[in-house]
Amino acid sequence: MTGPWALDLDGVLWRGRTPIPGSAEAVARLRASARRVVFVTNNSAALVGEQAAKLTAMGVPTGSEDVLTSAQAAASMLVAGETALVIGGPGVDEALAERGITVVPAGPCDAVVVGFDRRFDFARLTLAFHAVRAGARLIGTNDDATYPTPDGEIPGGGSIVAAVAYAAGVPAEVAGKPFAAAARLLTERVGDVEWFVGDRPSTDGAMARAVGARFGLVLSGVTVSAVGSEPVPDAVAASLADLVAMQLGPA
Repeated sequence: MTGPWALDLDGVLWRGRTPIPGSAEAVARLRASARRVVFVTNNSAALVGEQAAKLTAMGVPTGSEDVLTSAQAAASMLVAGETALVIGGPGVDEALAERGITVVPAGPCDAVVVGFDRRFDFARLTLAFHAVRAGARLIGTNDDATYPTPDGEIPGGGSIVAAVAYAAGVPAEVAGKPFAAAARLLTERVGDVEWFVGDRPSTDGAMARAVGARFGLVLSGVTVSAVGSEPVPDAVAASLADLVAMQLGPA
């Protein structure tokens, strides 16, 4: 089987700003074996082009078409001509614009789309609260409780989504890994996925199962042991480079 490989970014290709040794060479090996490689991230704040440029700068030449984000998954849940209030970074605005969704500064609107946003404060919570209470759908780009940074973890987009949901008394529809919108986006973009590789069983492993792929758990990110992992990985390796060597043989 030589289908596409889908890779998480943080913890697989890099940690914060630092490339993980051997990851660029591993992607090159996969591509040389005629396997397409795409990158799937719950980071909704960054622009797609920024993610592609970061990959290219670390030795993994990548076009925007091979980067899939939770912001794109969230946008796919809306239709052209609808309106949205956004609590999120420029990546959310970009994805909505490409979908033909009009971003509005306050309600009424069709949806409130919430992701990681360093500008989040009580005023923005109140705007979202009123829009959802007035009937807007609440869409979370992801439900990740934390977000990795070079200085350690900080509250993630899921924590902001939870604040809006709790205040408004409405459960959020979540778009990113491992939920249906992200799985559908990945399948529509690349077809049947051979391996989904990540460092979080709860998101990457569940995403692998959602798209019918094998789950490769790498211990180069937040997970440092496979003991008790759920779902159970199909392969465990110290890094992407080691996982690729396990599947393709030594370089």
